[in-house]
Amino acid sequence: MARGARVAALPASDPLVALGVNSRVELAQAQAVMRERIARAWMLDGVTLEDPGSTHIDATVRLEADVTILPHTCLRGSTRVARGSEVGPATTLIDTVVGEGCRVRHAYAEGARLEAGATVGPFSYLRPQAHLLEGAKAGAFVEIKKSTVGRGSKVPHLSYIGDATIGEGTNIGAGNITANYDGYHKHPTVIGDNVRTGSDTVFVAPVRVGDGAVIGAGSVITKDVPEGALGIARSRQKNIPGYAARRPGEAST
Repeated sequence: MARGARVAALPASDPLVALGVNSRVELAQAQAVMRERIARAWMLDGVTLEDPGSTHIDATVRLEADVTILPHTCLRGSTRVARGSEVGPATTLIDTVVGEGCRVRHAYAEGARLEAGATVGPFSYLRPQAHLLEGAKAGAFVEIKKSTVGRGSKVPHLSYIGDATIGEGTNIGAGNITANYDGYHKHPTVIGDNVRTGSDTVFVAPVRVGDGAVIGAGSVITKDVPEGALGIARSRQKNIPGYAARRPGEAST
């Protein structure tokens, strides 16, 4: 500072606005102040935060009144949550749109869109362009990427849905996979309305399943299934009597 320069003192109505950030410790302190202020503002605006201290909401997030945020939840980027929805606990939403009356628990979503009444979780992963229409469900240990799940359709558990379109009122059985990648290119799977798929089914894309079709459990579907048909693709079971007693190294009883 030059000799003779004047320094003016300016009073601050809030001393916290003058916090310096010269270390990661001070950065964390400043972030804590901002988190508390953002949380307080949303609660005064009609949002329920059950545990504000464990909740992280970016300044760019938008919430409607009567939203409930449960503990250990992180809302980031351009995330939007509509009236009556409940998010958490232990949920992260990044650039995700949640419609009215949705339930999202123990989930991670980025670039996803949920229409009114959709349910997600627990332990679901919604990747970019995952789109759940009204009343759709992505259940436990489900991953969805660049796919649309139709109105009232369910992917209840243990499934991967990628590059797919699922119609209305369809139920995807446990352990279903859309095999969308051939090592060079991604391919689509189209599953119609009111389809029922058995557990442990693989759809080798590109493939289409017509409305009202049924897929037998344990099938690997490589060809289109017509509307109303039963699609089944597995080897016929064969039982060999007395085999266990004849296994090498095992004494018969």
